[in-house]
Amino acid sequence: MVSEIDRQVEDQIKAIGKGVEEIISVDELRAKIRRSLETKAPLRIKQGFDPTAPDIHLGHAIGLRKLRDFQRLGHTVVLVIGDYTAVIGDPSGRSKTRPRLSKERVDKNAETYLEQFSKIVDPSRTEVRRNSEWLGKLSFLDVINLLAMSTVARIIERDDFEKRFKGGEPIGLHELVYPVMQAYDSVAIRADVELGGTEQKFNLLLGRQYQQSFGQEPQVAITLPILEGINGIERMSKSLGNYVGIAEDPNQMYGKIMSIPDNLIVPYFKLTTDLDSDEIARIERDLSTGCVNPKDMKSMLAHEIVRMYHGKTQADRARDEFEKRFGSKRGTLDLEGIEEITIEVPNESIWIVDLLRKAGMAKTGSEARRKITEGAVRIDNTVVKDIDARIEVSEKKRILRIGKRFVRFELKKIVDK
Repeated sequence: MVSEIDRQVEDQIKAIGKGVEEIISVDELRAKIRRSLETKAPLRIKQGFDPTAPDIHLGHAIGLRKLRDFQRLGHTVVLVIGDYTAVIGDPSGRSKTRPRLSKERVDKNAETYLEQFSKIVDPSRTEVRRNSEWLGKLSFLDVINLLAMSTVARIIERDDFEKRFKGGEPIGLHELVYPVMQAYDSVAIRADVELGGTEQKFNLLLGRQYQQSFGQEPQVAITLPILEGINGIERMSKSLGNYVGIAEDPNQMYGKIMSIPDNLIVPYFKLTTDLDSDEIARIERDLSTGCVNPKDMKSMLAHEIVRMYHGKTQADRARDEFEKRFGSKRGTLDLEGIEEITIEVPNESIWIVDLLRKAGMAKTGSEARRKITEGAVRIDNTVVKDIDARIEVSEKKRILRIGKRFVRFELKKIVDK
């Protein structure tokens, strides 16, 4: 028979595992949760943020929302503001050395973080620390002793360092120290669990190693999916400028979301909103079948994200302002003056290939077939990919569209006289 504690442990494992990439390891996490329940001592859940820019963005919010899940399960969140590590700059996932920031710039950026954190996590269950508290007190000998706990070979195994080394790109000695500093953060706050993006996996595992070296139980490492930036090319990053800040002006936030490529609509729904999985699956299905206009789904996404961080009233205003300024320019069909045609058919339906030819949308049958198989043909909001499809006669006038060309057509059955 399953005990109450066993049930609670498994419920927490399920909640924590939702939407994450990897847990190292699940058995260790299960043991930590069990001990927490038995002793009524909350786990300490760590995530670090380097204040390299004043904005926390939607990519950061993935981790913050998972931290909120831990809080709802009764655990304590420890947010580490990397005011010391930010002076170096995290090299994770970088193809070249990033510019170093001044301490003054870092401090100014860090001032804005606490208010932004509170948009997602519960401040009453959050411990905010700056890693200058402990890193700033280390002597040069202390640093040497820390470095002695790892090897150059181990550090250079990191994917980004390895690629840069093989590609002849310079790697600063200070960059090699960064993972060690982050690992020592875990020692300093005695983290039970640390969260980070998939590109942070090496750093999280190094934290485990350093905790063991200091006689602590190693933290569980949880990696989270990476959110692509609004240009759809690289991961969302403050330094790359392809981000949406959670404290940005609602109109600016809404407009940025509306600018994302169509292929990011579903990932953004999955990673940045609280919509349930069934609703997201429906959106994904409707987009793939062409039942909905991607612009409408982006509008729904943008409204939901602005609502989450600014409230419904501001989201409504941002949507209205966007439609007022750009509604006729963002994929909305202007049907004013559209060509209208009537096509007579001898039966109750017409072959889609013949429809395209009779409507002047394809010169030959082979061209029509190619456009259909490419998914370029829409009737109203539905993509037609079946080259054998037949379009039924209807009193309703419909829109036939290929790319930017469209025509309103009506099918009429030929009446024998």
